[in-house]
Amino acid sequence: MTPPLSRSRSRRASSHIAVRLAHGVSGGLMAVGWLVLPMEMAGVDHSVPLIRAEHRVAASASAPGEAAPDGGGTSTGDLVPPVVAVGAAGLLAVYAHVRRRRRMRTRTTPGGASVGAASVEEVEARARRSLVETDDSVRTSAEELRAVAAQLGDAAVRPFRAALAYAESELAAAFGLRHRLDDSVAGGGPDTRGMLEEIVARCAEAGRRLDAEAAAFDQTRSLERHAPAVLEQTEARFRELTVRASAADITLAGLHERYAPSAAVPVAGHVEQAKDRLVFATSSLNRARQALDRGETERAVVLLRAAEGAVDQAAAFVDGVARLAAELAAAAERLPAAVAGTETGLAAARGRPDGGAGARADLPGRIARGEAVVAEVRREMSTGVYDPIGALRRIEQAHAGVDAARHHEPDDDEALARLDRSRLTARSATATTSDYVTTHRGAVGYEARTLLAEAVRRLHGAETGRQEISADDARPEPEGGGQGHRGGAEKETEAGGAGPGPEAGAVEAGAGLTPVVGLGETREADALARRARQVAERDVRAYGNPYGAGAPAGDGTGGAVLGGILLGRSARHDDAHRASHGPADSGGPTTYSGGPSAYSGGPTTYSGGPTAYSGGPASFGGPRTRGRRDGGELFRPPATD
Repeated sequence: MTPPLSRSRSRRASSHIAVRLAHGVSGGLMAVGWLVLPMEMAGVDHSVPLIRAEHRVAASASAPGEAAPDGGGTSTGDLVPPVVAVGAAGLLAVYAHVRRRRRMRTRTTPGGASVGAASVEEVEARARRSLVETDDSVRTSAEELRAVAAQLGDAAVRPFRAALAYAESELAAAFGLRHRLDDSVAGGGPDTRGMLEEIVARCAEAGRRLDAEAAAFDQTRSLERHAPAVLEQTEARFRELTVRASAADITLAGLHERYAPSAAVPVAGHVEQAKDRLVFATSSLNRARQALDRGETERAVVLLRAAEGAVDQAAAFVDGVARLAAELAAAAERLPAAVAGTETGLAAARGRPDGGAGARADLPGRIARGEAVVAEVRREMSTGVYDPIGALRRIEQAHAGVDAARHHEPDDDEALARLDRSRLTARSATATTSDYVTTHRGAVGYEARTLLAEAVRRLHGAETGRQEISADDARPEPEGGGQGHRGGAEKETEAGGAGPGPEAGAVEAGAGLTPVVGLGETREADALARRARQVAERDVRAYGNPYGAGAPAGDGTGGAVLGGILLGRSARHDDAHRASHGPADSGGPTTYSGGPSAYSGGPTTYSGGPTAYSGGPASFGGPRTRGRRDGGELFRPPATD
């Protein structure tokens, strides 16, 4: 299934081809006409132009070798018009091609800047920025869409869900292209510019679809009219999460007592950040109720929308703690079988000292490494204080390393058992990283998001038993489908074995996955998700305090900016991000001045010092419309002396 963007390109390309063909055919017909006309006229008795016939006889007598007037031949002059016609047709075709190339070089994308006229470095920066802007738009739109579905029902949001699915498919395709660029060994090849331009185009298409639905979404939701009811619902969720946050604190304390410190690292600080978002929600809800009491509906709606975003993120933090506790318990149940299976595999490898035909020279080292891992995990299990997910991951990596050195593929039963365990670790890593990006999206740049998108793609393929295609995969969507992208070249996993992706596994893209290939895809998804978390944490460290010096303490607004609930970015983040990624990277979030007319494709900030930012809550929509609820001075930090 071809996505609409591709279909539109195909239609445009077809129209240009049709024009060129029309020019060529018309010129050819003219040429044939000029060639046939003299021959058809040769046998005709021209009784009128007698003088011209006499001239031809005289010319024949004076120029031997030319055809006689009654010989039916064609003179050289008769061949000139068709040659001219063919040449004119060729010139027309060349002119049409040149015009098309000129239009391609000077075309613009939403935001008003010409992509073709920009340098590769400028297109690179725009592509990075577009990925972040679009990903933020998709995440925010999904959050508000869930709130509206809970309020009005699924039927009311069906067209907006379709728009979101389309935007997600285009964004997935853009992330797939970005991953191919980042993962390529050559890096900067001849097709780099075209891929970057396609990233920009796909992000623009995703944003355009969401922007187009923003007005209808607001009309359907009618937040101004339903503000009192929405306020009651949000306050109820707030009270529920206040209780759950306390329970999550107890759960987290239990994890620290039962497991090794590394087991709870993925949710470190979750309870504190949940409480921080709830503090912000408390302030926003109280002010929203006061505004409604005064009849200031627009002000109340802005505050209410900010409170909704804060409550959503508090729920993500609390849910993350509960989910990790369940995953650790499940991993502890599966770990003994994983250890036993790996010991069996090591025994089989030791049984053949030469490793069999084609075994790698590092097989003995891999076996020794696997034995050490098994012994270490057994020792940790005997103490009762260990990290089940981490141990499960290390066991699978050691087993995969020995398999790779032996060039051995497990049978389906063994592969399915290992796949079940690997899915658990990959799901855990992907979910915690996605939560981290969502709740810190005001600081996370394009690289972490790209790695996470690739991890999600691979895990989804392993979960569904289908090999997805990152460049040509058809993803279901209402208007013809978007498409995903296959990542770049497979890299060796930490276990030392090449991830058996499409090439290694010899599986046709889109075909059903074998358990062995699914196992490799899951291991790769796990590694990509953990790498994405590392990069995201680096971005957040570079981000620092969203307000700079003199930030108000304890009101939760800084966390709301960090989480992308409020649209904004400090000047300190700009400087830190450039220092970390270089001047060409605008991969961090773009700020907005509160309305669609202010969007110009690049960062837009308020003047007024390092703490300047737009201050409005994010809403359903693309980059042009998601900042339409301007917060004005509602969320600005107080001026410092």
